[in-house]
Amino acid sequence: MNPDDPRARRTRSRLRAAVLELAADHDLTAVTMAEVARRASVNRATIYAHYRDQDELLTDAMEEAVAEVARAAGLCPLDAPDTRTPQPLVDLFAHVGRNATLYRRMLGAQGSARFATRLRDRLAEELGSRFRAGARPPGLDAVPVEVHANYLAGALVAVVAHWVAEPTRSSVEEIALATWRLLCR
Repeated sequence: MNPDDPRARRTRSRLRAAVLELAADHDLTAVTMAEVARRASVNRATIYAHYRDQDELLTDAMEEAVAEVARAAGLCPLDAPDTRTPQPLVDLFAHVGRNATLYRRMLGAQGSARFATRLRDRLAEELGSRFRAGARPPGLDAVPVEVHANYLAGALVAVVAHWVAEPTRSSVEEIALATWRLLCR
């Protein structure tokens, strides 16, 4: 099957939408490929023509969200004072907050390890690219760029996972500022 074929793209789009709708309403362990197929109005075998398993489908479905988080993280100025949160970091947490149920399910104990890894890797790529271009906080020359980028990416994913898991979580502005203060250290 040619993934660039318009029919394949439409099918994949319907499958991504279906799995995200189901994941928003149910724990991931309760979502079956048969339900995804019904929701997308396709045969279950069609899913497997496009995706190896549910985790691969979920990761693909969340790719736009991953790109949004990485874009916002990549726009954060690294020299802002720790008393004022950069707007891109507020935007990042606002995006996560609007989709908190989905992020909670994707990053929780029964979530998608593939998604968490993809999110961390994409953030590390974005940060590493910025660091190699010279946008790196001073005083960290002894730390390899890739180690620094992965450290920050892992920390950010962990903070997001923790924040969306809290039943009475702090506001977007509060978590963004707390995260910014940690990232400035």
